[in-house]
Amino acid sequence: MKISKIFLYDERAIPEIGFSRLIDFLKQTFDVQVEQRKNIFQSANDSIAIEIAASRIFKTRQPFEKHEPTTEEVSFEKASFLDSTKTENIVMYDGFEFHKVVTKLIPENEMTSDQFHIIFTNKFTCTYDQTDFRYHGRALIASNPSIISTTGIIEAPAKPKAYYFELISNMTQGLNLESIKKKYQGMYLEYHDAKLSQVVEGYLLQAIFYYLTGDPFCDKRECRLFNAHWQKDLLYSQLEIAKLCDKHQEILNNW
Repeated sequence: MKISKIFLYDERAIPEIGFSRLIDFLKQTFDVQVEQRKNIFQSANDSIAIEIAASRIFKTRQPFEKHEPTTEEVSFEKASFLDSTKTENIVMYDGFEFHKVVTKLIPENEMTSDQFHIIFTNKFTCTYDQTDFRYHGRALIASNPSIISTTGIIEAPAKPKAYYFELISNMTQGLNLESIKKKYQGMYLEYHDAKLSQVVEGYLLQAIFYYLTGDPFCDKRECRLFNAHWQKDLLYSQLEIAKLCDKHQEILNNW
C-alpha cells in the first residue's frame, strides 16, 4: 500500500505539537505531500457534539455502554469545539466510539486508501482491555483516520512508581504536592512540555506503520515504534534513541 498524501488536523490547545516541524519530519521521512488542516471539530454541528458526549466513559471496569448525554455534557462538547483550551477536567472517551464520530467529519472523497488522515486532540481516548477487564488510556488509536491524543501521551504511560507512592502519602497527610512534582520533574512528560513535538514524531511513525503494515509496534526499546507503558521508556525511545531499529528502518527504506 502506498500513501500519496497525509492530512494533519491541528489541536489549537497544544501549540507545543509544533506542526511546521512535524510536517517537515513527515516529508523528509516518507517523501509524501503533507497538508495541515484546522481542528477536526472546526465545522462540527450539534449532532456531532451529542455523539461525542455519548462516547464518554463512566464505568472504567465494564465494556463501553453508550448513554444518553445530558444537556450540560453536550454544551461542554460544543464549547470545546470553539475553544478546546478551556478544557480543565480530564474526561475519558471510548477510543473506538470517538473514532467513529470523527471519521464522519472527513469528506468522503478524501477517504481513499492512498490518503491518510491523522487527527490530534486533547481529548483523552481510552480502550477497554479484555485481559484485565478495565479501560486504559491510549495515546494512539491507529486506523485511517488515526487519532493521537496529547492527553493520552501525558497520562497513559505511567510515571515512576515512587512518584505515585509519595504523591498518595502526601495527599493523605495533607502536604503540598508541588514538591513531589518538582522532585520528579524531567522524568516524565508534562502538559505543554517542550519535548512533546519530538515525542509526537514517534506516534506519527506508529500510526503510519500500522496503516502500511498492520503492526505499529516494536518490542525493542531502542526503536521509535516501541509501545511504551512507562514514561521513562517513552522518553528513552523517543528522545535518547530517536530512531528506528534496523528491522523497521529497512521496511521504511523499501516503502
